[in-house]
Amino acid sequence: MGAIPVPKGFRFAATAAEFKKKDKLDLALIVADEPAAAAGVFTTNLFKAAPVLQCIETLEVLPRVRAIVANSGQANACTGEEGLVNCRLTLEMVAGLLDCQMVEVLPASTGVIGQHLKLDKWRAAVPALGESLGKAGPIDFAKAIMTTDKFPKIAWRRLDVDGREVRLMGMAKGAGMISPNMATMLGFVLTDAAVDPAWWREILQKAVDESFNRITVDGDTSTNDCVLALAGGASGVTVDCECGQEFAAALSDLCQSLAYMIVEDAEGGTKVLRITVVGAADNRQAEDAARAVGNSPLVKTAMFGKDANWGRIVAALGRSGAQFDPDKVSVAIGGVTIFDRGRPVAGDMDAILAPLMRKQDVSLNVSLGQGPGEYVLLASDLTHEYISINADYRT
Repeated sequence: MGAIPVPKGFRFAATAAEFKKKDKLDLALIVADEPAAAAGVFTTNLFKAAPVLQCIETLEVLPRVRAIVANSGQANACTGEEGLVNCRLTLEMVAGLLDCQMVEVLPASTGVIGQHLKLDKWRAAVPALGESLGKAGPIDFAKAIMTTDKFPKIAWRRLDVDGREVRLMGMAKGAGMISPNMATMLGFVLTDAAVDPAWWREILQKAVDESFNRITVDGDTSTNDCVLALAGGASGVTVDCECGQEFAAALSDLCQSLAYMIVEDAEGGTKVLRITVVGAADNRQAEDAARAVGNSPLVKTAMFGKDANWGRIVAALGRSGAQFDPDKVSVAIGGVTIFDRGRPVAGDMDAILAPLMRKQDVSLNVSLGQGPGEYVLLASDLTHEYISINADYRT
């Protein structure tokens, strides 16, 4: 685990169940030593996978749970009633390891849509999962949930609350099928603070809205997207809505770091575009404008080609649905204004912007000149490799 400050009161397990590949971690477990306050935010896709449906059902009745089990290689999505039954059978296997009830285990899955869980492989792998409990660490867990990801995604924060340390840690996976509205993304957050379950759910939703819901790789929202969070209380520090502003801010910051990693790791991606829209009539219209730009294949391919093509940007703004006066619109890339009040800026902008366009992180700022609305979105570029990956990867 190295220097990772793991929240107290949690243990990890990970094993290779060979759901898709041999000798690859693909089944993992987080166990809270004591029942932990649980929260979850889930995909808005109408085709919700069985584990998402199970989590929603559980969290409607249980404020606290004991564990999260996650697998890659099998999404268990669009599998009907049999998929739900199979999901619950896997939870019973894990609950048997922990001597708890099946409903005290939250499931998460990622992988190919439409395939049923391989229960024979689950039965064979669960004993090994139990043997690794307490021996594995968060990086093992993060590796086990990877699919097309190039690197495991993990982040942490420490806070001082009344002279005592509180820890937050998060893990995530995602590289393609990303445009969450809670993409294919999974996120897991742990803290050793003691928190009220209702408040925990409230601040998790806000953190997700400020992070994972502000990224896009390809505009696709998956069937399996979820962020699950456990607050175990092993630090002995209680954080609540009256004194928890700093804690909530740290949670949001943690999620933003993980969200950035997802875009950084976008399938075939070479750039992270930070699209900031200000001056919209309201925040919703600012979001519409930002997403039109961030999801535009023409804008994304121009960014891959290091071409500061303002024409593609303003065309995307014009069809976004946001209402504004075109003669008041300004666009800047890397802090350099290239389009001002409805007109291109004179000069050799390609030469000026060339060194900025070679960077991984590119800022794209838009002012609509219409009102107080604003929004920030992280987006990837679009490359040949993205097409190659998804032409062969059956989602």
